[in-house]
Amino acid sequence: MFKRLGVFCLVLTLGAAVLAGCGSPKSESGVLRVGATPVPHAEILETVKPLLEKEGIKLEIIEFTDYVKPNMALADQELDANFFQHVPYLDTFNQERGLELIVAGKVHVEPMGIYSQKVKKLAEVKAGAAVAIPNDPSNGGRALLLLEKAGLIKTKEGVGINVTVNDIVENPRKLVIKEMEAAQLPRVLQDVELAVINTNFALEANLNPVKDALLIEDKDSPYANIVAIHQGDEERPEIQKLMALLNSPEVKKFIAEKYQGAVVPAF
Repeated sequence: MFKRLGVFCLVLTLGAAVLAGCGSPKSESGVLRVGATPVPHAEILETVKPLLEKEGIKLEIIEFTDYVKPNMALADQELDANFFQHVPYLDTFNQERGLELIVAGKVHVEPMGIYSQKVKKLAEVKAGAAVAIPNDPSNGGRALLLLEKAGLIKTKEGVGINVTVNDIVENPRKLVIKEMEAAQLPRVLQDVELAVINTNFALEANLNPVKDALLIEDKDSPYANIVAIHQGDEERPEIQKLMALLNSPEVKKFIAEKYQGAVVPAF
């Protein structure tokens, strides 16, 4: 029987899902425990798993479906790294929780998109329409900036990525902004007029960001997804080999072929 220490995790080994507790301190040499959200992060990690094995490193991919537990598990040394977030989110999380997790490197950009099951064009959005956005500060601000780019709202000048709903200075259509957990947004599409959804959750819901989004971030978005690690692990050989492979031509080709522009390499 596996003992629960911290959070339950789904460890993918040899292609099979095995429920395991992941409360051990740092992994032994030659093993990497990396937390990731399923799509596209775990899928990308799966491509480097056999390549790491050739380097004598066993990669254990531990899947999470939220944006809090992966960082807490990393801080508690239940993981060696995680791969699911961008730098603004990590910075905010560190500040709010008093943590010192750091960036090992960038991997890809997942352009955030505006989706709807009720309108086919942003010009059709009705007055008083409900618009769902992520409720975490960094992704919420990112969503508001995309709504501003769409011409639906205007935010206070100079606030930038830290913008909140309180910084909306113009809302001509009197949109009702609903803040929800990011993972839930695809599920509420039928209940709201618009939802601003992170690409990983859009892909999990079988939404094609390139074809289905009414508006999507530019490919030069500053929100590159990164691998986060413990401070002091920058020179750890296993981490360096992981990053070298995640920034390799093999991964760039996989991203291009698999996601067809919905995920863009950041290297």
